[in-house]
Amino acid sequence: MATQLPELTAAARVRGLVKRFGDRTVLDGLDLEIGAGEFVALLGRSGSGKSTLLRALAGLEPISGGELEVPGTVAVAFQEPRLVPWKRVGANVTLGLDVPDPEAAAAAALEEVGLLGHRDAWPLTLSGGEAQRVSLARALVRRPSLLLLDEPFSALDALTRINVHRLVLDLWERHRPGVLLVTHDVDEALLLADRVLVLESGRIAHQTAVELDRPRQRDHAELIRLRSVLLERLGVAP
Repeated sequence: MATQLPELTAAARVRGLVKRFGDRTVLDGLDLEIGAGEFVALLGRSGSGKSTLLRALAGLEPISGGELEVPGTVAVAFQEPRLVPWKRVGANVTLGLDVPDPEAAAAAALEEVGLLGHRDAWPLTLSGGEAQRVSLARALVRRPSLLLLDEPFSALDALTRINVHRLVLDLWERHRPGVLLVTHDVDEALLLADRVLVLESGRIAHQTAVELDRPRQRDHAELIRLRSVLLERLGVAP
């Protein structure tokens, strides 16, 4: 379980993390620190344990060994928006949220993601991009110190994905939570993150800083170089 340590300056700190499923060890002595306000992307082959790590940080997956410290509030946006179909959009945003005025909180969060006019809509009337925006509003209304994103853009079409990328960066720059983005998309990781990690054999096998101003262009020489390095680490020919 995550230990609450108010003096910890990082958004999350992991030391020697182990996670086993039966005889299979998915995370094997993993070390990781996410700084307060840092945007980190995590790459890895399918089955490498990326989502397992994210779920452990969220407190949704018990760990088998090691230390895991998350001192503040955690919020998660998953690949599927996971909206409750029988509750309107505003009620979905504040689901489980204990605040004096949930309607005002929902309105403020939806305005930030450009969906204030959809507050009384039913989830099934939303497009995929709109539903993911509601999911982000639901995460950020909790003012998390750690925001976990589990491939939230993978089901979106290319144009919608670009728009949601811009929205996520705008919200991150406004609120500055620590972010861990789990993704299979190398370009996405390089466009969004301050630091890109590669998970391999249950540990962080490689990391690289992306020291470029945002917004970033895919054809920037440094991004092309970093893409080649990351693809090689992932076993893919550049």
